[in-house]
Amino acid sequence: MQADSTTSTKSLAGTPVGVRKVQLEQRLVELGARLEAIDEELDSHHDPDWAELATEREGDEVLEATGGAGLLEIRQIRAALARIDADSYGDCVKCGAEIGEARLDAIPWTPLCRGCAR
Repeated sequence: MQADSTTSTKSLAGTPVGVRKVQLEQRLVELGARLEAIDEELDSHHDPDWAELATEREGDEVLEATGGAGLLEIRQIRAALARIDADSYGDCVKCGAEIGEARLDAIPWTPLCRGCAR
């Protein structure tokens, strides 16, 4: 019988998978709040002054790009959480090698080892 991943004692070079799962779930909450704020900001721009509207539109493009990056990160985090549930988190999805702790510290949702990411 497989242990609950939130209490798993499996560790990746020192960090328990359960700790990584909590970190990923917290990041999902943060990203959700950020995306909600971006949506609210985008919805609030309706200035009738053309010069001001042009400035707002430039800002909107930055917000939209930030929102797009946030959505990508959410997909990557959800995939990492699925790998945790499948007990394959920390293993490179391309070559099967163990992903180094330093890489997981920097990018906890990464599916690739350093070598395959190049």
